[in-house]
Amino acid sequence: MVNPGSSAQPPPVTASTLSWKRCAGCGGKIADRFLLYAMDSYWHSRCLKCSCCQAQLGEIGTSCYTKSGMILCRNDYIRLFGNSGACSACGQSIPASELVMRAQGNVYHLKCFTCSTCRNRLVPGDRFHYINGSLFCEHDRPTALINGHLNSLQSNPLLPDQKVNT
Repeated sequence: MVNPGSSAQPPPVTASTLSWKRCAGCGGKIADRFLLYAMDSYWHSRCLKCSCCQAQLGEIGTSCYTKSGMILCRNDYIRLFGNSGACSACGQSIPASELVMRAQGNVYHLKCFTCSTCRNRLVPGDRFHYINGSLFCEHDRPTALINGHLNSLQSNPLLPDQKVNT
């Protein structure tokens, strides 16, 4: 089990040193035949679980993710923090302690969640439109939506007004 972004390799484990290893999850001695190494610690395979879905991470893959003090499986990491943990507008990393804005599965820095036309920040409670990967405030939504015509937006279905959620 390797945490992406971590270069640390586990120290060698031999039969003579195995008995004194302690699990980072439960604190108990690890005497199991198999143990996991993640986040610079050893774990019983039953103790290294996703903070959201409780899946035993050793059974579902060879990697785990950590952010905001949580240990996560790949699916829950993507669900909570986006595909890469990066802002969909600027592409830069979003620190674990920072609040985010979400739209259509994308994650944004608060400062980057802005109207594509007027560049005003969208805040919780604002109505906005998400079209072709761009955000528009209620005032600046494309004219095609106001007149009810699809024009250049024909390939994408019209989305109902959405409220900003944090």
